[in-house]
Amino acid sequence: MSKKKLLIFIVSYKASFRLMDVYKKIPFKKLSKYKTYLLLSDDASGDDTINYAKKIKNKYKKINILIKENKKNLGYGGNIKNCLNFSLKKKFDYAVMIHGDGQYDPKHIPSLIKEISKDNIIGACTGSRLLRGTKGATKGGMPFYKLFGNILLTSIFNFLIKTNFTDAHTGLWGYNLYHLKNKKFNFLTNGFNFDNEFRFMNILNQKLIKEIPIKAKYGDERSQLHIKYAIRFFFNTILFFLVKKKILKINKFR
Repeated sequence: MSKKKLLIFIVSYKASFRLMDVYKKIPFKKLSKYKTYLLLSDDASGDDTINYAKKIKNKYKKINILIKENKKNLGYGGNIKNCLNFSLKKKFDYAVMIHGDGQYDPKHIPSLIKEISKDNIIGACTGSRLLRGTKGATKGGMPFYKLFGNILLTSIFNFLIKTNFTDAHTGLWGYNLYHLKNKKFNFLTNGFNFDNEFRFMNILNQKLIKEIPIKAKYGDERSQLHIKYAIRFFFNTILFFLVKKKILKINKFR
Protein backbone atom coordinates (compact mmCIF):
# COMPACT_ATOMS: atom_id res chain seq x y z
CA MET A 1 0.00 0.00 0.00
CA SER A 2 1.45 3.35 -1.05
CA LYS A 3 2.01 6.09 1.49
CA LYS A 4 -0.41 8.99 1.79
CA LYS A 5 1.04 12.28 0.60
CA LEU A 6 1.38 15.12 3.11
CA LEU A 7 2.26 18.71 2.33
CA ILE A 8 3.41 20.96 5.16
CA PHE A 9 3.34 24.54 3.99
CA ILE A 10 4.79 27.47 5.88
CA VAL A 11 3.19 30.80 5.02
CA SER A 12 5.61 33.60 5.68
CA TYR A 13 5.76 37.35 5.44
CA LYS A 14 8.93 38.97 6.74
CA ALA A 15 9.58 35.92 8.89
CA SER A 16 13.35 36.22 8.35
CA PHE A 17 15.43 34.02 10.72
CA ARG A 18 12.27 32.67 12.36
CA LEU A 19 11.75 30.48 9.31
CA MET A 20 14.81 28.41 10.24
CA ASP A 21 13.57 28.06 13.82
CA VAL A 22 10.18 26.81 12.61
CA TYR A 23 11.77 24.31 10.24
CA LYS A 24 13.96 22.78 12.95
CA LYS A 25 10.89 21.98 15.06
CA ILE A 26 9.08 19.98 12.37
CA PRO A 27 9.04 16.32 13.56
CA PHE A 28 9.79 14.65 10.23
CA LYS A 29 10.72 11.34 11.93
CA LYS A 30 7.22 11.06 13.41
CA LEU A 31 5.78 11.57 9.92
CA SER A 32 7.65 8.67 8.32
CA LYS A 33 4.40 6.86 7.46
CA TYR A 34 3.61 9.67 5.02
CA LYS A 35 5.35 10.84 1.87
CA THR A 36 6.07 14.30 3.24
CA TYR A 37 6.97 17.47 1.38
CA LEU A 38 7.64 20.94 2.73
CA LEU A 39 6.59 24.08 0.88
CA LEU A 40 8.06 27.42 1.96
CA SER A 41 5.73 30.08 0.59
CA ASP A 42 6.92 33.66 1.02
CA ASP A 43 4.44 36.42 0.30
CA ALA A 44 6.72 38.99 -1.34
CA SER A 45 8.43 39.92 1.93
CA GLY A 46 11.13 41.99 0.29
CA ASP A 47 13.62 41.17 3.05
CA ASP A 48 15.95 38.23 3.77
CA THR A 49 13.16 35.67 4.33
CA ILE A 50 13.63 34.05 0.93
CA ASN A 51 17.37 33.74 1.63
CA TYR A 52 16.62 31.75 4.76
CA ALA A 53 14.27 29.56 2.73
CA LYS A 54 17.08 28.82 0.29
CA LYS A 55 19.47 28.08 3.16
CA ILE A 56 17.02 25.52 4.51
CA LYS A 57 16.63 23.85 1.11
CA ASN A 58 20.40 23.72 0.54
CA LYS A 59 21.23 22.48 4.04
CA TYR A 60 18.57 19.78 4.41
CA LYS A 61 18.74 17.94 1.10
CA LYS A 62 17.22 14.72 2.44
CA ILE A 63 13.88 16.48 2.91
CA ASN A 64 11.61 17.23 -0.04
CA ILE A 65 11.66 21.02 0.17
CA LEU A 66 9.97 23.36 -2.29
CA ILE A 67 10.19 27.15 -2.35
CA LYS A 68 7.54 29.49 -3.69
CA GLU A 69 8.20 33.23 -3.79
CA ASN A 70 5.10 35.23 -4.64
CA LYS A 71 5.98 38.00 -7.08
CA LYS A 72 3.39 40.26 -5.47
CA ASN A 73 1.80 40.21 -2.05
CA LEU A 74 -1.29 37.97 -2.15
CA GLY A 75 -2.39 38.62 1.42
CA TYR A 76 -2.63 36.06 4.22
CA GLY A 77 -5.64 34.28 2.72
CA GLY A 78 -4.28 34.56 -0.79
CA ASN A 79 -1.05 32.87 0.24
CA ILE A 80 -2.94 30.01 1.90
CA LYS A 81 -5.15 29.55 -1.18
CA ASN A 82 -2.07 29.45 -3.36
CA CYS A 83 -0.63 26.64 -1.23
CA LEU A 84 -3.89 24.69 -1.13
CA ASN A 85 -4.22 24.91 -4.91
CA PHE A 86 -0.66 23.63 -5.24
CA SER A 87 -1.41 20.70 -2.92
CA LEU A 88 -4.45 19.75 -4.99
CA LYS A 89 -2.59 20.08 -8.27
CA LYS A 90 0.14 17.75 -6.98
CA LYS A 91 -2.45 15.30 -5.61
CA PHE A 92 -1.59 15.44 -1.93
CA ASP A 93 -3.94 13.75 0.53
CA TYR A 94 -3.40 16.04 3.51
CA ALA A 95 -1.92 19.46 4.13
CA VAL A 96 -0.87 21.38 7.23
CA MET A 97 -0.48 25.13 7.44
CA ILE A 98 2.14 26.61 9.77
CA HIS A 99 2.90 30.29 10.34
CA GLY A 100 6.43 31.42 9.63
CA ASP A 101 6.61 33.63 12.72
CA GLY A 102 7.01 30.68 15.09
CA GLN A 103 3.91 31.30 17.18
CA TYR A 104 2.60 27.76 16.60
CA ASP A 105 4.82 24.79 17.37
CA PRO A 106 5.15 22.29 14.47
CA LYS A 107 5.43 19.45 16.99
CA HIS A 108 1.63 19.25 16.86
CA ILE A 109 1.57 18.27 13.17
CA PRO A 110 1.36 14.47 13.79
CA SER A 111 -1.65 15.00 16.08
CA LEU A 112 -3.41 17.13 13.47
CA ILE A 113 -2.92 14.50 10.77
CA LYS A 114 -4.00 11.71 13.12
CA GLU A 115 -7.32 13.47 13.72
CA ILE A 116 -8.20 14.28 10.12
CA SER A 117 -7.33 10.76 8.96
CA LYS A 118 -9.72 9.12 11.48
CA ASP A 119 -12.92 9.77 9.57
CA ASN A 120 -13.56 11.07 6.08
CA ILE A 121 -16.32 13.38 7.35
CA ILE A 122 -13.63 15.44 9.09
CA GLY A 123 -12.80 18.37 6.86
CA ALA A 124 -10.08 19.93 9.00
CA CYS A 125 -8.41 19.97 12.39
CA THR A 126 -7.14 23.02 14.25
CA GLY A 127 -4.87 23.61 17.20
CA SER A 128 -6.67 25.21 20.13
CA ARG A 129 -4.77 27.26 22.70
CA LEU A 130 -7.79 27.17 25.03
CA LEU A 131 -9.05 23.58 24.81
CA ARG A 132 -7.54 22.83 28.22
CA GLY A 133 -8.25 26.21 29.76
CA THR A 134 -6.49 29.56 29.73
CA LYS A 135 -3.29 28.59 31.56
CA GLY A 136 -1.61 27.22 28.45
CA ALA A 137 -2.23 30.46 26.59
CA THR A 138 -1.08 32.73 29.42
CA LYS A 139 2.04 30.65 30.04
CA GLY A 140 2.90 31.06 26.38
CA GLY A 141 2.75 34.82 26.84
CA MET A 142 -0.64 35.58 25.24
CA PRO A 143 -1.48 39.20 26.17
CA PHE A 144 -4.62 39.59 28.26
CA TYR A 145 -6.41 41.69 25.63
CA LYS A 146 -5.89 38.95 23.05
CA LEU A 147 -7.03 36.27 25.46
CA PHE A 148 -10.14 38.26 26.35
CA GLY A 149 -10.85 39.04 22.69
CA ASN A 150 -10.40 35.41 21.68
CA ILE A 151 -12.79 34.12 24.33
CA LEU A 152 -15.39 36.82 23.63
CA LEU A 153 -15.40 36.51 19.84
CA THR A 154 -15.29 32.72 19.93
CA SER A 155 -18.28 32.73 22.32
CA ILE A 156 -20.24 35.02 20.00
CA PHE A 157 -19.44 32.76 17.05
CA ASN A 158 -20.53 29.65 18.98
CA PHE A 159 -23.75 31.28 20.16
CA LEU A 160 -24.82 32.48 16.72
CA ILE A 161 -23.61 29.56 14.61
CA LYS A 162 -24.46 26.87 17.19
CA THR A 163 -20.97 25.40 17.47
CA ASN A 164 -18.70 24.62 20.41
CA PHE A 165 -15.20 25.70 19.39
CA THR A 166 -12.76 26.77 22.07
CA ASP A 167 -10.42 28.79 19.83
CA ALA A 168 -11.85 30.31 16.64
CA HIS A 169 -8.72 32.37 15.96
CA THR A 170 -6.00 29.76 15.70
CA GLY A 171 -3.51 29.80 12.85
CA LEU A 172 -2.64 26.10 13.01
CA TRP A 173 -4.68 24.06 10.52
CA GLY A 174 -4.66 20.56 9.11
CA TYR A 175 -6.70 19.95 5.94
CA ASN A 176 -8.29 16.83 4.49
CA LEU A 177 -7.77 17.72 0.84
CA TYR A 178 -10.45 15.28 -0.32
CA HIS A 179 -13.04 17.86 0.70
CA LEU A 180 -11.33 20.73 -1.12
CA LYS A 181 -11.36 19.28 -4.62
CA ASN A 182 -14.22 21.59 -5.63
CA LYS A 183 -11.85 24.52 -4.88
CA LYS A 184 -14.65 26.66 -3.44
CA PHE A 185 -12.14 28.07 -0.96
CA ASN A 186 -10.83 30.23 -3.80
CA PHE A 187 -13.91 32.43 -3.44
CA LEU A 188 -13.00 33.30 0.14
CA THR A 189 -11.18 36.44 1.24
CA ASN A 190 -7.48 37.03 0.59
CA GLY A 191 -7.20 38.84 3.92
CA PHE A 192 -6.59 37.84 7.53
CA ASN A 193 -10.16 36.58 7.95
CA PHE A 194 -9.63 33.68 5.55
CA ASP A 195 -9.51 31.12 8.38
CA ASN A 196 -12.82 32.42 9.74
CA GLU A 197 -14.54 32.16 6.36
CA PHE A 198 -13.00 28.74 5.75
CA ARG A 199 -14.35 27.56 9.10
CA PHE A 200 -17.85 28.72 8.22
CA MET A 201 -17.67 27.15 4.74
CA ASN A 202 -16.94 23.79 6.36
CA ILE A 203 -19.85 24.22 8.76
CA LEU A 204 -22.25 24.99 5.92
CA ASN A 205 -21.04 21.90 4.06
CA GLN A 206 -21.48 19.81 7.21
CA LYS A 207 -17.80 18.92 7.46
CA LEU A 208 -16.46 18.49 10.96
CA ILE A 209 -13.65 20.64 12.27
CA LYS A 210 -11.84 18.95 15.15
CA GLU A 211 -9.64 20.64 17.74
CA ILE A 212 -6.50 19.41 19.50
CA PRO A 213 -4.87 21.14 22.49
CA ILE A 214 -1.73 23.12 21.71
CA LYS A 215 0.55 25.66 23.30
CA ALA A 216 1.62 28.80 21.50
CA LYS A 217 4.28 31.36 22.27
CA TYR A 218 4.24 35.12 21.88
CA GLY A 219 7.35 37.20 21.43
CA ASP A 220 8.20 39.80 18.85
CA GLU A 221 6.39 37.95 16.07
CA ARG A 222 3.92 39.86 13.93
CA SER A 223 0.56 38.92 15.41
CA GLN A 224 -2.55 38.93 13.23
CA LEU A 225 -5.13 39.44 15.95
CA HIS A 226 -5.68 43.19 16.01
CA ILE A 227 -8.56 45.62 16.16
CA LYS A 228 -9.22 45.58 12.42
CA TYR A 229 -9.32 41.79 12.39
CA ALA A 230 -11.58 41.64 15.45
CA ILE A 231 -14.10 44.06 13.95
CA ARG A 232 -14.21 42.11 10.69
CA PHE A 233 -14.55 38.84 12.59
CA PHE A 234 -17.54 40.19 14.53
CA PHE A 235 -19.39 41.49 11.48
CA ASN A 236 -18.51 38.38 9.48
CA THR A 237 -20.06 36.28 12.22
CA ILE A 238 -23.28 38.30 11.92
CA LEU A 239 -23.24 37.67 8.16
CA PHE A 240 -22.62 33.96 8.73
CA PHE A 241 -25.62 33.83 11.05
CA LEU A 242 -27.84 35.47 8.44
CA VAL A 243 -26.57 33.10 5.73
CA LYS A 244 -27.09 30.05 7.93
CA LYS A 245 -30.65 31.17 8.67
CA LYS A 246 -31.18 31.70 4.92
CA ILE A 247 -32.05 35.34 5.51
CA LEU A 248 -29.13 36.46 3.37
CA LYS A 249 -27.45 34.93 0.33
CA ILE A 250 -23.74 35.37 -0.33
CA ASN A 251 -22.41 33.76 -3.49
CA LYS A 252 -19.16 32.45 -2.05
CA PHE A 253 -21.04 30.46 0.58
CA ARG A 254 -23.45 28.74 -1.80
